[in-house]
Amino acid sequence: MARVVRFHEHGGPEVLRIENLDIPALGRGEIQIRVKALGLNRAEALLRSGTYIQTPPLPSGLGLEAAGVVEAVGEAVHGFAPGDAVSVVPPLSMARWPAYGEIATYPAHLVAKHPPSLTWEEAAAVWMQYLTAYGALIDIAKLSRDDFVVITAASSSVGLAAIQIANIVGATAIAVTRTSAKREALLKFGAAHVVASADEDLEARLKEIASPDNIRVVFDAVGGPIFEPLTAAMARGGILIEYGGLSPEPTPFPLFDVLAKTLTLRGYLVHEITGDPVKLEAAKAFIVDGLMSGSLKPVIAKTFSFEQIVEAHRFLESNEQFGKIVVTVD
Repeated sequence: MARVVRFHEHGGPEVLRIENLDIPALGRGEIQIRVKALGLNRAEALLRSGTYIQTPPLPSGLGLEAAGVVEAVGEAVHGFAPGDAVSVVPPLSMARWPAYGEIATYPAHLVAKHPPSLTWEEAAAVWMQYLTAYGALIDIAKLSRDDFVVITAASSSVGLAAIQIANIVGATAIAVTRTSAKREALLKFGAAHVVASADEDLEARLKEIASPDNIRVVFDAVGGPIFEPLTAAMARGGILIEYGGLSPEPTPFPLFDVLAKTLTLRGYLVHEITGDPVKLEAAKAFIVDGLMSGSLKPVIAKTFSFEQIVEAHRFLESNEQFGKIVVTVD
């Protein structure tokens, strides 16, 4: 048996329970991992609350990221052996492949050997943030050194990953955050410019920084009213990649800016990368190279113990973090 986290009803963090369950036998092509650390993501809070893109039957497990040691390998698994240090690429369904537990089972193609220089906490904070940012900025937008890129929710783990990736290719990263409280931290982290959307005129500041003709790429996790000033500041032929929906307000469609500038507004999920073997291997190579060189380094906002999973989810929903929230399992 092993301890796992499940919820029997949708709701706030308090619905999460630690339970002892039997672990099913390994199937063909699967790897069993003894988990050392978990990375927390907003998608897990949405699944728990019943507002995610997937609605699993209850009770349900959850969790998209883990790092640990290979416990056992199933038939037809090659390249992994018990004792290997590994981390998990986010699966298509966290209900089918939940990470929150002492033991986690995953298909071998979603298990990766990370650089040994990483701590367990850092290894559990790699794949969701960097795959998400890589897929949007490198695979879709083809970000280059001549580009200005606007990154909203910049202090989130994905936002920070996007700043690092922009810096790798030499692009100019403009970090957008709600207030000025995180301005200095974002500048020290590598953002070339920081705009506080609640304290400044977002459209005017973006045009001042980059001129109305230079912002080709916007990477947005927020939606809502911010759409209009973002698109108003974009260059002709620009692309806005939407990967979240943090704003509780309706998102207006900026019709005239889209028409006048021939803009592309594109929804994006990390599954576009994780579900394509060729794209996933290219992304892994880019990310591992960045981790080994030090150009990519996960930022840990706060660490909780496994027994504090409810408190960790409360902090996840507070929007106070700078980087990734991590839970240590042993």
